[in-house]
Formats: sequence, C-alpha cells, structure tokens
Amino acid sequence: MGARVAVAGASGYAGGELLRLIAGHPDFELAAVTADSNAGRLVGEIHPNLAGLQSLAGRRFEASGIDGALDCDLAFLALPPGQSQLFADHLSDSVKIVDLGPDYRLADAAAWARHYGAEHPGRWPCGLPELPQARTEIQAAERVAVPGCYATASILALAPLLAAGLIEPADIVIVAASGTSGAGRVLKQELLGSEVMGSVAGYQAGGTHRHTPEIEQALEAVSQLGSARSAASVTVSFTPVLAPMPRGILATCTARLTPGTGAPSAGSPGAAGTALLRETLVGAYASEPFVCVLPDGRWPATAAVAGSNGVHLQAAADARTGRATVLAAIDNLGKGAAGQAVQVANLMLGLPETAGLTAAGIAP
Repeated sequence: MGARVAVAGASGYAGGELLRLIAGHPDFELAAVTADSNAGRLVGEIHPNLAGLQSLAGRRFEASGIDGALDCDLAFLALPPGQSQLFADHLSDSVKIVDLGPDYRLADAAAWARHYGAEHPGRWPCGLPELPQARTEIQAAERVAVPGCYATASILALAPLLAAGLIEPADIVIVAASGTSGAGRVLKQELLGSEVMGSVAGYQAGGTHRHTPEIEQALEAVSQLGSARSAASVTVSFTPVLAPMPRGILATCTARLTPGTGAPSAGSPGAAGTALLRETLVGAYASEPFVCVLPDGRWPATAAVAGSNGVHLQAAADARTGRATVLAAIDNLGKGAAGQAVQVANLMLGLPETAGLTAAGIAP
C-alpha cells in the first residue's frame, strides 16, 4: 500500500492532470476525490481522457468536504483563491498539504490584498525545488504552496543569472504566452474556441497580473544570496499572452546585463556574453532531473514539453542592447501545476523525487 492522497478540486484541469499522474504513480493510493460543482458525477464523464482507467473513471466526485482527507497522508488542493485556507484550517497537522492555488504563496499582505481582495492567509514554503535551499525546506515542511505556472517558468529562467550577478534586478521584462487551460475550466467568452483560434491576445498588462508579485518575491530572495547581493530591488514588468493552444507556456525573459558581463558600457573586450549565460544555467541545473538547457542554437518550444514535468531553457546575450534573453518552455498543467505538485509531494513523503513523473514530452 502506498501513501494515501486526496485531491480537492479534482474536476478542474489541474485536478484532472493530478488524477492522471496519481493513477500512474508507483507509490500513491488515491483515497478521496472531491469537486463541489461536479459532486456526484463520474470522474470519466468530466475527464474523458481517464476513461480507460476503469477504477478511476467509475468513481464519483464527492462534495468538497474534508472527511475524505482526514485519514490521508497528503492532500492536494487544486482550488480557487480563498478556498484552500478554508480546507487547510480543518485538517490536522498529520495530513501534509500541497496547495496548487494562490492562498499561501505571498509574504506581502498588501500584494495579496491588491490581487485577491481578501484577508491575507499567510505564507507557506515555496514549492519550487530547483530554487536554492528550497528542496531541504520542502522536505521538512508539512504544508507547501507551489508557485503559479507563469511564475515557475519565469523564475527558473532568471534565478541562476540573478544569483550569479549577471543581470540587473531592477530592469526585468517578461512576456509569456500560455495555453487556454491556464485560465481554468470556466466559461468565458474570451476563452471560446471561436475567439481563441487564429488569435494571440495580451491581457492584464501593466503589472496587474497576480503572478507578478510571486515572481518578484522569489527573484528578490535569490538576488540577496551570496556575493552577488544587489542593493537594488527586483522589479518585473510582466505581460501575459493568451495563445491558441490548450496547454503550454513560453516565457521570454529579458534583463539588462550587469557591467562586465556583456553590456556595451562595460568596455571590456573579454566581457562574457551568450556562453557565460548558458554556462551559468547549465551549472545551476546540472543535477536537476526536470530542467534541460538546450544545446546552443536550439530554442524552447511548448510542444516539446507537453505532457511532462520538464523545463526547456535557452539563453542569449544581446551585446548591442546590453540585455540578456532567456526563454523557458513548460507545460502549464505539468511543471506549472500538477507535475510540480507531485514532485513536491514526493519530497515531502520521502519518496524518490522523480516518482510518477517524466521530463520527456509527447510528440508530435
């Protein structure tokens, strides 16, 4: 018998991906499946991709109470903003929690209120194992909050360069395109097929997207580590883009190179450029099972990581403008949500970190 796990909010896209991963996990036993809006309906009816798994597809969603999670080892919460707190407050400390929602991501109460308009519930450890010191913290934690999908791609792209002091923290620009599943399983006009197909649209520009403070928070912590500490605060200009695809994120992240690392003002003929950026990323992620820095000249594509927990990265230095560019591709439902949640749960439960997960995408 494996670890008993529950999924709250299992009828959404992230919840469905969790069910798929749990079904193939060698050490997980699914104990409870809840979904308020679809209580009583069959799992296979809501998630037809799971129809071939008869024992799972034939189960019915329970109402989103806590009863089914009380005797579990770990609960995954794939709930809308404000609901994870209500669920978590009624679970005993013996039940570990991995929260895929935003309730416990931010330390800044003002930022929380600005983006969610509710009382700040507090902060849990960040569930991004590839960050410095994060893996140890996750292993010791009882409750962990995984970052959002846009935040995950952007942080992984930029964190090693900030830690190494190769880019300026105060001038970071991110434009990231996401598939429609990133908006959740909701009926909105702008998400209808006839609105999305053949169109790419920006939204929530001007720093209004709720993942902006997550990105700044994580990068600020990284920028203050070691000898590369900067007096300047991390400032991110983030523009999300809706792309006509169901899943995937491609984040294009740029930042001004610090003097001596390729900026024209450095005036140094030996200033490092693309090679140093790539070497830094390779060194930072050499032992990471899910992060791949692509060979020089190859660029990340969302199709290559679809269905996986993988991250593809590539970097280049623009000597003319004095800026670094890093591209990151992830599956927003994989490394951006359910896959990362399973990776974190494995660490919390003392299991192999890669159990039930793959870095290999599906193709074509």
